[in-house]
Amino acid sequence: MNLVARIAPVLVFLIAVTVIAELADQAKVFDVAAREAAHLARGRVWRLWLLVVVLATGLTIVLSLDTCAVLLTPVVLSMARQLGIPPKLFAFTTVWLAGTASLLLPVSNLTNLLALHQFRALDAHFLAFSWRPAIAAVLITVAVLAVLFHRDLRRTYDVPPTPHVDDKVLFWGSAAVCLLLGPAFVSGIEVAWPATAGALVLVVLFAIRRRSALRWSLIPAKLVVTVTGLFLVVGFLSDHGLQTILSRIAGTTSELRLSATAALGANLADNLPAYLAMEPVAADSPHRMTALLIGVNCGCLLTLWGSLATLLWRDRCDAARVDISWWSFLWRGLILTPLVVTGSVLALGG
Repeated sequence: MNLVARIAPVLVFLIAVTVIAELADQAKVFDVAAREAAHLARGRVWRLWLLVVVLATGLTIVLSLDTCAVLLTPVVLSMARQLGIPPKLFAFTTVWLAGTASLLLPVSNLTNLLALHQFRALDAHFLAFSWRPAIAAVLITVAVLAVLFHRDLRRTYDVPPTPHVDDKVLFWGSAAVCLLLGPAFVSGIEVAWPATAGALVLVVLFAIRRRSALRWSLIPAKLVVTVTGLFLVVGFLSDHGLQTILSRIAGTTSELRLSATAALGANLADNLPAYLAMEPVAADSPHRMTALLIGVNCGCLLTLWGSLATLLWRDRCDAARVDISWWSFLWRGLILTPLVVTGSVLALGG
């Protein structure tokens, strides 16, 4: 029963925020945002890239890493191709920030939502511990991207026309819901409630304006089944000695060692089961809980299966004919991951 109580709000949030993001995408909210960024950048790739960084960071923080990795990725890849810009700059910007920008709020990552009850049990406010590591993680990611893709950032492009919006009511209604979710999520209300309310508002709006967009495939059934299965598998393994093994590896004194262990687990077996398996190891302290989240959120960028969002991002890259091999993902991740995990743990402090 305890497991069901923990899973239910997370799954409700996951379904609701996916419906919001999919309908907002159909209303061209993300497409217009990306094209407006291209206009504001006035033909300079480095300015366009910084605006995409802001957009990707904001989407990740407010609508979760899945929205950034899954919905923003095809938009910016299409934009890059139309502007004649090498697409890998924007591909890695979306996937890396989807991970490293997902530390700030409980809604930014499913792992954070799972950890929220533990922070409450410790009488600790999530944001009080997450904001410093979150800022450090984003800044380090941006710096590494700037170094790795410095040649692409020097390019210029011709400014494209603004995309046509078919239905301004749907566009502005969807944009308003997305913008209002931010303050709703930090208000202290259980996040499943505003997410559900936002999803219902958009469903009603689309039922009136564009009923054909409403279909059962908006509900991420496979993702829900996968998340539920991960809960059950890790619960079984935890009951059969997994916690003891992880406690010995992670130790009890070093937060950096804890983060590194969590990062290793995320890259081997996905960040969600890695968090679930290691939660008991860190449950005695909000500092250790944050260090665990640093490891599973920011440290899962070495393998293409390090998170569900990364797997979905790879599918979108394949659909856009942008080849991201496991090796190219790994060697770039080997540059970023040690820096972002170490820097975020240091920013966490004692």
